[in-house]
Amino acid sequence: MKKHILVVSLGGTITMTKGAAPGLLPTLTADDLLRRAPALASLAEIETWPLASLPSASLGIARIVELARALRQRFAEGCDGAVVVQGTDTLEETAFLLDCLIPEAQPVVVTGAMRGNDAPGADGPANLGDAVRVAADALSRGKGALVVFDGDIHAARFVRKTHTVSLSAFRSVGRAALGSVVEDEVRFWDRGIARVPPIDSVDPARERPVALFRFAMGADDRVLKCLPDLGYGGLVIEGAGGGHVSAALMPAVRELAAKMPVVLASRCPEGPVLRATYAYPGSEMDLLAAGVLHAGDLCGLKARLLLSLLLMSEREEAGVAAQFHARAWCSPLPQREAQS
Repeated sequence: MKKHILVVSLGGTITMTKGAAPGLLPTLTADDLLRRAPALASLAEIETWPLASLPSASLGIARIVELARALRQRFAEGCDGAVVVQGTDTLEETAFLLDCLIPEAQPVVVTGAMRGNDAPGADGPANLGDAVRVAADALSRGKGALVVFDGDIHAARFVRKTHTVSLSAFRSVGRAALGSVVEDEVRFWDRGIARVPPIDSVDPARERPVALFRFAMGADDRVLKCLPDLGYGGLVIEGAGGGHVSAALMPAVRELAAKMPVVLASRCPEGPVLRATYAYPGSEMDLLAAGVLHAGDLCGLKARLLLSLLLMSEREEAGVAAQFHARAWCSPLPQREAQS
């Protein structure tokens, strides 16, 4: 019996074609994408949902929270899996949000394209086909949100867009991909990581902006000092190296940490934030002693999303700290659970 797979279209390059004027524009719906890939009908019973037609930079957190709620409802009604099609610019952010919000075992796969749908060598049809295969495969259950791109299967927790134009624009930073689609067969090389309970009671009406501040040599504190008056509810600092800022920024950081959650990530593409190596002013030990929370090996983008969700769920300070502790470090999936 074929699996029932929901294909949700949010827009992006995969839905874009060239018009009379220069540049790509969104012109295709989810149904159009399926008509251009008729072989997908043999893989699953596919239902389409044209939710939006936006470049991914225009998607917001609240929209993805609502999407997660809708997908959970569809899973409760018997849907076997979902594929979300969108632009690649914020694809890793959508995948991470869905991973934080959806606990069900049904696969949620996010994909897109680097080339317009009518371009020579367009990658959208292949990516969509691979995504449907992964969503319909029993081996994909219980692995959290996945990104399928250029034949590789990535965990939302680790995937990053690492190239602006390459067809292999996504990779799992700090570890290998979970698997691949080879000769139309889904193959997993990695058992995945232990799942963390979802963030519940998230209300988009409570959304408050979270600032992302990337430390750079010579950066001053003028932007940081403005955040409370601008209505920001939290701050993520991408520190240099293992999580460091200048000594000159510390007074402003201490003041902010007393008013709002402040989280420390690293601006490096790989490696975790340190905890107890350096003790100089502005070091990770100085920041943590000031009340700054630790992002572990979450990048700044994903730490910001996690903090945004926690603020929407009105977690107390201890609850925010506990969630970052649970999600900052990843444990391998136990063998017994992986085989279930």
